[in-house]
Amino acid sequence: MREYIYLAAAIAAEVTGTTALKFSDGFSALVPTTVVLVAYIGSFYLLSLTLQELPIGLVYATWSAVGIVGAAAIGLVLFDETVDVAGVAGILLIIAGVAVLNLMSETYSPAA
Repeated sequence: MREYIYLAAAIAAEVTGTTALKFSDGFSALVPTTVVLVAYIGSFYLLSLTLQELPIGLVYATWSAVGIVGAAAIGLVLFDETVDVAGVAGILLIIAGVAVLNLMSETYSPAA
């Protein structure tokens, strides 16, 4: 269970870093740029801890997919970005894909 806590923290750090990247103004703003660097380093460190116990396919698919959905949600809330029907469909497909990998696939089960 600890590896899933690491994975959740890695995802949160990655989304934080991506959000700060938007605020960094091309790395010209010091505080957001520092947040980007710390968050991404932290995310990769936590991802490495996760990979000690879980398969790389499952971890990377989950990390990247949840990060995409999280970044899209932050774009909607913080930056007044929009999403059309195709975007919603794509996000739902990403969520469905991660759910299938995590809940149904024996290929990526921790015991495999």
